[in-house]
Amino acid sequence: MKKSLSLLFVAAAMFAITSCSGKNEENTSIAAVKAPVESIKWKLVTAWPKNFPGLGKGPETFAEYVNEMSGGRLEVRVYGAGELVPGFEVFDAVSGGSVEMGHAGAYYWKGKMPAAPIFSAIPFGMNATEMNAWLHYGGGMELWRELYAPYGVIPFAGGSSGTQMAGWFKKEINSLEDFQGLKMRIPGLGGEVFKEVGGLPITLTGGELFTALQTGVIDATEWVGPYNDLAFGLHKAATYYYHSGWHEPGTLLEFIVNKAAFEALPTDLQKIVEVATRATNQDMLDEYTARNPNALKQLVEYGTELRALPKDVLDALKVATAKVIKQERANDADFDRIYASYDAFFQEVKAYHKVSEQEYYENRE
Repeated sequence: MKKSLSLLFVAAAMFAITSCSGKNEENTSIAAVKAPVESIKWKLVTAWPKNFPGLGKGPETFAEYVNEMSGGRLEVRVYGAGELVPGFEVFDAVSGGSVEMGHAGAYYWKGKMPAAPIFSAIPFGMNATEMNAWLHYGGGMELWRELYAPYGVIPFAGGSSGTQMAGWFKKEINSLEDFQGLKMRIPGLGGEVFKEVGGLPITLTGGELFTALQTGVIDATEWVGPYNDLAFGLHKAATYYYHSGWHEPGTLLEFIVNKAAFEALPTDLQKIVEVATRATNQDMLDEYTARNPNALKQLVEYGTELRALPKDVLDALKVATAKVIKQERANDADFDRIYASYDAFFQEVKAYHKVSEQEYYENRE
């Protein structure tokens, strides 16, 4: 009897131990599931006003994609121009590591890297679709990353506005003479070409444009296109709105990432950053394509005079563009090497588009 009772006590004890062990394992598992996810926090500074349509929306869209796809493991906070750093200091902030990311335009860094504008806009050059093709399938991205590598910065395509407008002018442009001494906000290689034909290019951030134009600090300005120009109210400061955007036929923007910060991420988060930039890049172009038509209609309704630049003016700008590019290639080895790739791709895709996209546009009229 005593032996039977002892066996029962042993069995009961073993059951209790097993039960407690199972509950502990279950509780541990539940605790692990409910434990807060450790988050990596990144700062993203931009060259645009906070939440500005199109340009400013792109970084916000990117941040949303990353936050959601990573399940909160990587949180990106976006800062507009001037909140942490001025718009023209985005590259230096990312390079120096005070922030992890930036969003701007490569042509702003021309003084630092003469070849940088190639990755933004070449006058009379490739449009947005062609630029994306060159970057992702024509070797352009590799060249871009080689150019930025000495600064510890990794570039990604960051959206495009499509073909821009030639700009806002306070007076009519009837001939090349009207460009002589004209003070115009126009950055990058477009500014160099404008200077070549007698204009005075001035570089300003977007937030400075309206006041500068309204007060006469500048006589004209290009910005982006109807969607953004309407948001800035540029039609209230100038009457004449000219096309086509010879200087920026498909302006590419950029996401730039601090190399050390990127390489410190787990592999899956690196891929999320990469995929989010690609998605944002296309999303921005889609938005501009959708928003520009109605915005242009509104501008005309408000009394804007929509004009085309005279052919002789465009012809002169084209000649000046060839001269400026020749000078840039002679003065900078990186520009020469990168432009050789750009132009080889451009000539092939241009020939194809002449019998595809361009011919279709002409035939559908």
